[in-house]
Amino acid sequence: MTQPPQRLLSIAIDGPAGAGKSTVARQVAQALGYTYVDTGAMYRAVACAVLDHEVDPADSAAVTALADGLDIRLSPDARVFVNGRDVTEWVRTPAVTNLTSPLSALPGVRRRLVALQRAMGAAGGVVMEGRDIGTVVLPDAEVKVFLTASLEQRVARRQRELAGRGVTLPREQLQRDIAARDARDGSRDVAPMQPAPDAVVLDSDRLSVNEVVSRILELHEEARRRVHPE
Repeated sequence: MTQPPQRLLSIAIDGPAGAGKSTVARQVAQALGYTYVDTGAMYRAVACAVLDHEVDPADSAAVTALADGLDIRLSPDARVFVNGRDVTEWVRTPAVTNLTSPLSALPGVRRRLVALQRAMGAAGGVVMEGRDIGTVVLPDAEVKVFLTASLEQRVARRQRELAGRGVTLPREQLQRDIAARDARDGSRDVAPMQPAPDAVVLDSDRLSVNEVVSRILELHEEARRRVHPE
């Protein structure tokens, strides 16, 4: 008798800016043949639209109304589209980065994007990374990881990332920006960044990218055996 196909699992990877979530999540998704979902890029897409439409970021009602009307799509090759426009390069600029964190704290923006993210993860087979995936977006994910690193390491990584795109920012400015973002993300009233109670915390200061990826794949295999015992 033919066995039905096994249900694909969901992997939630949370953590602060610069911890290496995107690199790790992409590699895990590729290894498993899962869909990679960068939820941070979706919040950045809203920031792009706010700048493009010259909406006052302090006007939460106007920002929420704008977000509700946006068609945000992520392609399999991690490109970001807003209303059909490719904004992949724009979403990583410093102006968008600085605006994203305060916008992501707005309840209306989070409500809209969490609904989109849950729809993306409903069937499983996803590796979704962000700041509230294991706690809010996919609380029933079979694998939950909170990836962290020291502020010094995260600043160095972000500086290298920006340099690769031809953007140069003083280390001191990056450190202030990332520390301020940590404070905002960790203290906001709606979905603050924190490890889920059942998340495995991995410190990427002490582990290479390959070691982090291997550990998450091990966690996935353990979860698969629990969900689909032989």
